Amino acid sequence: MLKQKQIRQRGKISLTRFFQKFNIGDNVAIVRELSIPLSLPKRLQGRTGKILAKRGSAYEIEIKDFNKPKIYIVHPIHLKKIETK
Repeated sequence: MLKQKQIRQRGKISLTRFFQKFNIGDNVAIVRELSIPLSLPKRLQGRTGKILAKRGSAYEIEIKDFNKPKIYIVHPIHLKKIETK
């Protein structure tokens, strides 16, 4: 699990990732941006889910914890789109 950024990347925020757009139904992975405080548990790092809706500038994501679906609200800087075939 990532604990810190590389020395030359510390404090920097990618504006492309900050303003990225997703569609409802897209599959995404949660990748923590370490320079921004995250209010989600660390165990969500690397988990994948599906976008249900947009709420303000953030997105509602459904992640299955074993067989129980859970919904989290995450800012797009912490998300990475997964391409499906």
